[in-house]
Amino acid sequence: MTSPVSELIELLSLERLEDNLFRGQSRDIGTKYVFGGQVLGQALSAAQATMTEPRAAHSLHAYFLRAGDIEHPIVYDVDRTRDGGSFSVRRVSAIQHGKVIFFCAASFQEAEAGAEHQLSMPEVPRPEDIEPAPAIPPEKLALLPTKVQRWLDRQGPFEFRHVYPRDELHPPKRPPYQQVWFRLSSPVGDAPELHRALLAYASDFHLLGTATFPHGISYYQPNVAMASLDHALWFHRPFRADEWLLYSLDSPSAQGGRGMARGLVFDRAGRLVASTAQEGLIRVAPPQVPA
Repeated sequence: MTSPVSELIELLSLERLEDNLFRGQSRDIGTKYVFGGQVLGQALSAAQATMTEPRAAHSLHAYFLRAGDIEHPIVYDVDRTRDGGSFSVRRVSAIQHGKVIFFCAASFQEAEAGAEHQLSMPEVPRPEDIEPAPAIPPEKLALLPTKVQRWLDRQGPFEFRHVYPRDELHPPKRPPYQQVWFRLSSPVGDAPELHRALLAYASDFHLLGTATFPHGISYYQPNVAMASLDHALWFHRPFRADEWLLYSLDSPSAQGGRGMARGLVFDRAGRLVASTAQEGLIRVAPPQVPA
């Protein structure tokens, strides 16, 4: 049997159909539709595969247009928009069933020196001082929808340790911020492109959920519908996805059926390695009144 990490690396390793055309498979990880992080990681992998200069991705801005079908592959069409003196831009369209379900623009830059500063990492317990989340009792898991059961009961490629754990099945109302340590569950190679694609995949976990904290709701509740609308990701400094990273998240606003969340990613040494932002759909259906 293959491990969850090797499955994820295979998922991010696209089949090249033409110079600028790639095909990626999908995985059912318990979400109703294709997980947004999968499309982010695969789109970045496709863009990186068209680079002919030694330039690293420094930003990605994406929109999710349609829900992805887990049962079918996704084709990624890369437009080599510009190769300048020190920057390159790629536009990627993800296509399924003849329709664009996602598109993004990714910018790449040659390494150069310049002024540096960063915000400090929050003072939180180290990951080894935080107990892993306990498994959900089988009797409680059996009461949930099948998809949610698979999501909660799966052994994913990333290990997460929440600084302030929350009961997602019975969520309390809390201020809209959280910190989560995460890392790939086993070591991988040294290729920076792979680690950036892995972080793009992982960056979609926990982000939009932060916007639900003040309202005492969660994705696992049957009357709650949530979906990513857009996603932005900036890479600041080198990192490894198979070493502990701290995801510090907050949500400045929710309104109009949408929630907005932001994230800062630090390594163990306190270096800010990446930043994220996302707006997503959050709809809560009113309780049904018996006839």
